[in-house]
Amino acid sequence: MVVLATKLYVEGEARERALDSLRSQVDNEIGGLDVEWSLGIRDDEFPSVTISGPDATAARNALAAEWGELTPHREPGETYVGTLANWDDDGFTLDVGFGETIHLPGETLDLGPGDPGQIRQRFGLVQHLPLRYTLDEDGVASLADAEADRLYEWPRGTGRLNVNSATRAEVRATVNRAGHAQDIVTVERLGLLEQSVVCKEGTDPPGLLSAVGEYLPAELLCVVP
Repeated sequence: MVVLATKLYVEGEARERALDSLRSQVDNEIGGLDVEWSLGIRDDEFPSVTISGPDATAARNALAAEWGELTPHREPGETYVGTLANWDDDGFTLDVGFGETIHLPGETLDLGPGDPGQIRQRFGLVQHLPLRYTLDEDGVASLADAEADRLYEWPRGTGRLNVNSATRAEVRATVNRAGHAQDIVTVERLGLLEQSVVCKEGTDPPGLLSAVGEYLPAELLCVVP
């Protein structure tokens, strides 16, 4: 079984659409392997994929590489994934499944000046966004170097609008509906329900937020270059 490091926290029809999207993505990832698999949603809202068959190990590894895998067994020096649960003046709290959270102290974020709330706003870190972290020998968590490098690239680009509570297809459809398809490069999937709309050169991220915000019952945060 693989517990995927992305949450399913919407309800009703939105939940069914998200489940359909996840099933399709899992099938695209491992459908060509010699396995049987089933998808379930745990009480902590994280999806789990149960896999059997000759290629089960390869399938589990493929899903872990694509989504990140949650595990209750964490070792110092290794890189893991959690989802952004909340934040305060002391740092970020990540939901790591199994009823556990990991605290990232503000001084370990290594994302430049400002308190954790200001850092979250500057980098467009919407709630539930998957983030990679590491643990030191004393069990203190810090943002993984590779994660910090990824986030630093965002404000160096052409601008982004980060969104939660919607699938990639839903965000793309909303951008089209708002008449701004020509103003974006792509919609990058950050998690099952967390997306990043990459703006074209000259597109104003706050302006895009204003245009699409009325159509999306979601948290939207801009990354301004």
